Amino acid sequence: MSGLPEGRELTAVSADGSRIHVEVFEPPDAGSGDGSLAGGASAGGGRPDDGGRARRPAVVLVHGWTCSLRFWAPQIRDLAADHRVIVYDQRGHGRSPLPGPGGYSTEALADDLEAVLTATLEPHEKAVLVGHSMGGMTLMAAAPRPVLRRHAAAVALCSTASSRLTAESLVLPLRPGRPRTRLTRLILGARFPLGPVTPVSKWLLRYGTMGPRCAPEAVTECATLVHACARPSRIGWAHVLDALDLDASVRELRAPTAVLVGTADRLTPPVHARALAAALPDCVGLTELPGAGHMTPVEVPRAVTAAIRDLSTRHLGATEGVA
Repeated sequence: MSGLPEGRELTAVSADGSRIHVEVFEPPDAGSGDGSLAGGASAGGGRPDDGGRARRPAVVLVHGWTCSLRFWAPQIRDLAADHRVIVYDQRGHGRSPLPGPGGYSTEALADDLEAVLTATLEPHEKAVLVGHSMGGMTLMAAAPRPVLRRHAAAVALCSTASSRLTAESLVLPLRPGRPRTRLTRLILGARFPLGPVTPVSKWLLRYGTMGPRCAPEAVTECATLVHACARPSRIGWAHVLDALDLDASVRELRAPTAVLVGTADRLTPPVHARALAAALPDCVGLTELPGAGHMTPVEVPRAVTAAIRDLSTRHLGATEGVA
């Protein structure tokens, strides 16, 4: 996941004072700024920036549990050729510090997203919002908020769920029921340190989160990200995910929304994606990606990027680029 283009860094401050690390990637000819995008309304690529160039259509990418903004490297490299790509480290991940007491909740995730949107978009600028796993849950948690409704031109939910994570997980090859749910809960919330990346840890990660045909280098990259996540963050968010219930919020997500899932996803299997598609007020497509596991943006980057580009073309008026 190395080789990202040069981006701008800024810090968004969340409602509880948490500092969120943000990076913005845009085409070389897009003009520069300080990350504070105050000004008039803008939808897609319409309003010129201070240098007289049209502002590029914006895409906001939100990563999942135990990852970081670098998880989106394939999408950043592709989309930054003709979009303004906004990514950030969720609290307790990457370069965003661990939250204080009480700082682990879906409301905190929504607060952080709201802070990032406010810091990087003009007051009425529209963007395509994309969330993977816990990033998708972040978008769902923020769905009732005016800020999200004001900025969301369209949404993509990748490999995610709104509830019953441990009950529906297929990580353990057992019959559905309380024993499997309890064991899954113990595994996801395990308190032991992960230590260095080893062949065994890569095998376990591949089995639990990736499809059988995933490239070895993608497994290594994802394992490096997961092992770099601080243990308090991994445990704190595991408890939030175990108790997750965003079913009501899904029905508040009114923007056109595409749902993507890998057919071999054991963490958030397709049953979740189908339920989301049925509950969303404006689902514009359910795509089941053959053979892909949970890490869809890394496992099948072209398919995920193509879905994002399609939303940008349809709802921001962006022209077709390289997919």
